[in-house]
Amino acid sequence: MIYRILAINPGSTSTKIAVYDNEKQLLVKSIEHKVKELEKYDTVQEQFEMRKEGVLKVLKENDIELDSLSAIVGRGGLLPPVKSGAYLVNDEMIERLINRPVLEHASNLGAIISYEISKNLGINAYIYDSVSVDELTDVARLSGVNGMDRECLSHALNSRAMAIKYAKDNNKRYDELNLIVAHLGGGITLSIHENGKMVDIVSDDEGPFSPDRSGKVPCKKLIDRCFSGNYTHKEMLKIIRGNGGIYSYLGTVDVREVEKMINEGNKNAKLVHEAMTYQIAKGIGELATVVLGKVDAIILTGGIAYSSLITENIRKRVEFISDVCVMPGENELEALSKGILRVLNKEEEASVYRESILTKS
Repeated sequence: MIYRILAINPGSTSTKIAVYDNEKQLLVKSIEHKVKELEKYDTVQEQFEMRKEGVLKVLKENDIELDSLSAIVGRGGLLPPVKSGAYLVNDEMIERLINRPVLEHASNLGAIISYEISKNLGINAYIYDSVSVDELTDVARLSGVNGMDRECLSHALNSRAMAIKYAKDNNKRYDELNLIVAHLGGGITLSIHENGKMVDIVSDDEGPFSPDRSGKVPCKKLIDRCFSGNYTHKEMLKIIRGNGGIYSYLGTVDVREVEKMINEGNKNAKLVHEAMTYQIAKGIGELATVVLGKVDAIILTGGIAYSSLITENIRKRVEFISDVCVMPGENELEALSKGILRVLNKEEEASVYRESILTKS
């Protein structure tokens, strides 16, 4: 049977959509939102109508009839901790995302737009592998300071999609493998997948630095800077997320520019580039201990995994742990669609969002 699935992935300055017939892509489009257009809105939620109309306009322009859709899936936003996989979007989820989101973020609109369109069509709306997927074990949750438990915020969607794809490509079951996935993008997160569960992570504020994020920094020096009187709370957040990482050293977030500097003989650029890959490799080694070193494969994915210089620098440091598989790109629209296709084919079951029964197990 052919299922037609609309996938919606809102980002800070764009709304990306795709339509698939099963695994065949019929349409992919990035709807760009100019900064001046977004400045008219005080909150992300106020952008809902504008973004929804943009999605409907693209579908109409490309002769995709709404009544031809079998299901709609939106990028899962910042909810309380949820399990991996699919969730049916319902009124309770929408109320949380509109009125009480864990954090205001464009991804919260994925479920809201999907639900609004689906209601008039009599089909289901879903989210898949929300940013807040949390399957940490109890021992992984402790941070070292009572009342300051670690949070599981990562690139769960692409990381799980690549882990599942790796298993399928190698005629294995995802739930019988131990895999380390490094998502390498503007933010870098690492995750360990043990027998089908993402049991621990290295988040973007506790591990390697990335193009614009600081990663883990010395705590005492960070505290001193916070209380120096020279920075506001907002400015400090920007230092570690936006103006950190490669940008803080070299004034660019474009890895291609950094590698051009290296080719031109810039020794500082070479050092910064190597330090990032060095820290990524350290994080991979850290996660290998979670499964006692029994790692079936290490997967390098995300946008900057297209850089062979980066992936080879990581490979040479970690291939003693396990084979390294490079699967570049973010693949988020495809991951959303394939996840819901598995639900429609009854290979997976969608959970129903109920805050009273949310579980971390």
